[in-house]
Amino acid sequence: MAGGFRQFLLRGNVVDMAVGIVIGASFATVVSGFTKDLLTPFIAAIFKQPDFAGFYFTLHASKFLYGDFVNALISLLIVAAVVYYFVVVPMNALVARSHREPPADPTTKKCPECLSEIPIGAKRCAFCASALG
Repeated sequence: MAGGFRQFLLRGNVVDMAVGIVIGASFATVVSGFTKDLLTPFIAAIFKQPDFAGFYFTLHASKFLYGDFVNALISLLIVAAVVYYFVVVPMNALVARSHREPPADPTTKKCPECLSEIPIGAKRCAFCASALG
């Protein structure tokens, strides 16, 4: 039983998936840090408030902190754009390239005498009546 589990874990696609998840989580952390530490302070400076995460509004004495949500939303959009442009678009191009249809077999040929287009199975040219070999 343990041998089967070990074999399952060592299959290529499981290891590749684990590596992808670890790299994806690391990338998400970097993008989150970029958003929180560089991008949103710049946006906050536009609104003349030192901390973007401190943005809030009150409704019936309840405080709604929407700054952190906006940080998370910006991070999501950045990660989604990177995944789309660096993973999805190249994969779609690769799949489209590999699924090209082979050229169709010709249905006509040229008559050697008059160079007219005639059906490939013709024994005589319909235009000049020459016998085809």
